[in-house]
Amino acid sequence: MPAKKYRVFLNGKKRSSLKRVVNTGTDKARKLTRARILLLADESPHGPSKKDKEIMEVIGVCARTVALTRQHFTEGDIEGALNEKPRSGRPREFTCREEAKLTLIACSEPPEGRNRWSVRLLADKLVELDVVDSISREKVDSAVDNQWNISYNSWYSLSGIGRIPSDPRGCNL
Repeated sequence: MPAKKYRVFLNGKKRSSLKRVVNTGTDKARKLTRARILLLADESPHGPSKKDKEIMEVIGVCARTVALTRQHFTEGDIEGALNEKPRSGRPREFTCREEAKLTLIACSEPPEGRNRWSVRLLADKLVELDVVDSISREKVDSAVDNQWNISYNSWYSLSGIGRIPSDPRGCNL
């Protein structure tokens, strides 16, 4: 079997830092798991020097997780191994200001002849007020779902009686 490409050697300061992360237990689960992997993979004289298979069994992770944690540690530093890099993700459909305007519209009186706002009416109103150039009703529906963390059916019934939940992220206008 070939020698390991990425070997972990922790000095006393790094080891105590990792133990502190694990013992406090207030960080994200992924960070705690990575800290445990590094502590078990430590090949220094004071480390347990566990093999990847043993680490997988003890912690309950796959081989790729162990290998990537080792790689990130040896190629970077302890922070690079513990913390995830930011992901690009899908761009936001609405800015915070646009979401706030959507909320204001949804909480206002519906158009004459209507009992409540529909997603189509909200989309048309956003375009009419030049909040956005164009938008599909699906994007408005998704924004309502994401903004208030409720399904459209729940939102639709709440909007008819004026109890729209406030924005949990607290947009600043």
